[in-house]
Amino acid sequence: MSTVPAPYRDDRGSAAETAAGLLAAISLTASVIACAYRPLRLAPFAIVIALVAAALAGDRNRKLAAFAVVVGGLGWLIGMSIAVLTSNPIY
Repeated sequence: MSTVPAPYRDDRGSAAETAAGLLAAISLTASVIACAYRPLRLAPFAIVIALVAAALAGDRNRKLAAFAVVVGGLGWLIGMSIAVLTSNPIY
């Protein structure tokens, strides 16, 4: 007995969703680096990239992009605090 195959459903995301995931990952990396090295240079870049990722993100990368925005803000705050407390340059 044969069955009728179900119609093909494409679960791949769009190119914008893929780019959003990549941008969120770049933002997370820059935010972590900003905690230790020049937070005034890196953290705003990371936050802007995370906001762009949040704007492009679809259903697949929405949480990742939101997490990147939060980590970007925390990276700026922690990096600035460490730089001021240890008298290191901030920019």
